[in-house]
Amino acid sequence: MNKYLIGTLAVAAVAVAGWYGAQSLTADDPTPGPVAEGAPMVEVAVPAQLSAQAKQGEGYFNVACASCHGADAAGQDGIAPPLVHRIYEPSHHGDMAFVMAARAGVQAHHWPFGNMPPVEQNLTDGEIGAIIAYVRELQRANGIF
Repeated sequence: MNKYLIGTLAVAAVAVAGWYGAQSLTADDPTPGPVAEGAPMVEVAVPAQLSAQAKQGEGYFNVACASCHGADAAGQDGIAPPLVHRIYEPSHHGDMAFVMAARAGVQAHHWPFGNMPPVEQNLTDGEIGAIIAYVRELQRANGIF
């Protein structure tokens, strides 16, 4: 065989293998294994102690967010994503992204759950800040950042 043809085929094979390998390692591939709808999507280790602000945020989260995002922000399969996930680390989704999502909703862009509507409760800036503190402390306790 022509050495150029062999080289071209080898490069193509490596490229295809790399593409398939990358598909399974994509950071934005949040697709979990099969679970029952509404089941938690991730296991969340809750810190033994939360700051005072995060403790307040836990209460606000349970009222305004947990019905979709699940207990301890673990997500609910088929309903809404976990917030304790590397996609939501501060370097990718900063605190203002949470504020904007709560106030105005957000267009789906990482998960197959559809768009998030604005939070129905009229949360104050302080209440949203407390929710963010709670989520960030959960993320930190679970090695997200």
